[in-house]
Amino acid sequence: MGITRQQALDCFASDDLIGIGMEADALRRILHPEGVVSYTIDRLVDCSNPDLDTAYANARKSVDMGATGLLVPAITQQQVTLDHYEELFTGIKQRFPGIQLHGLSATQILALAAASQISLRDTITRLRDAGLDSIAGSAVIFNDEVRKRAAPDKCTAADWVNVHRTAHQLGLRTKATMIFGVGETFADRIDHLEILRSLQEETGGFTAFTPLAAQASTAIIPSDVSEPTAVEYLTTLAVSRLYLDNIPNLQGSWATQGLKVLQMGLRFGGNDVGSVLLEERFGKPGGATEEELRRIIREAGFKPVQRDTLYRTMFLN
Repeated sequence: MGITRQQALDCFASDDLIGIGMEADALRRILHPEGVVSYTIDRLVDCSNPDLDTAYANARKSVDMGATGLLVPAITQQQVTLDHYEELFTGIKQRFPGIQLHGLSATQILALAAASQISLRDTITRLRDAGLDSIAGSAVIFNDEVRKRAAPDKCTAADWVNVHRTAHQLGLRTKATMIFGVGETFADRIDHLEILRSLQEETGGFTAFTPLAAQASTAIIPSDVSEPTAVEYLTTLAVSRLYLDNIPNLQGSWATQGLKVLQMGLRFGGNDVGSVLLEERFGKPGGATEEELRRIIREAGFKPVQRDTLYRTMFLN
């Protein structure tokens, strides 16, 4: 059992950042006593192009670059049908059976179900059978009033939970996220974590959790709200580790925080640094190479290992 709600509130109110980090680090060592920090290599796959040969060529390039997974973005500006995804996923898996497909959002999956006039369960089943291996988190804070202001195009919290619960029931693993710093309270953040902890207790289907500090450049932060600081990010990361003790992996974000804060996060409960090639929607300019990620992991006192999308295969190198 993780920390209580009151203990989480106390952590957010505390100015003892180092003490909170040490508590999260201690739990991390219990969950991951092997002393490694993982990362993955994957790339975005263009799903909008009707010429599937272009997507297959991109997949080939990704495999040749060492990618073990392809990320399926949530397309909002152009309608892509369920039939198109099925044909694309099936074709990729036929050509590259070892590659893992991860992505789509709860909002988009619900839209696919509505457009196809079939149930959510049948929609996810068809995506799974076509080759989708796991579903992205893509969750702004679960307070629906805040969500309406910050991300009016997103589905409700209840709908998000329904998509992920259904996916878990169908054998699909998913990731969980929390985009915070959009005008919510600390209590709202804990509510978000509690929803995830409860669903994980029910299904065990989450592979990892990633807290993401909202970036002013994305325009989802209200004008009267400041972008979260590095201290606030590290506190939220540590509280997430302590509260979500039943979700095995806690992932940091170089794209939103930069490499130095990402490295510090490895002593605040984090055990994963995300993707080498991923260009996140909420990211800052620039990227991180495999060499850079491996270096900061070593400098933090851990052994870097490459994993696959589902955290199942560890490549010790």
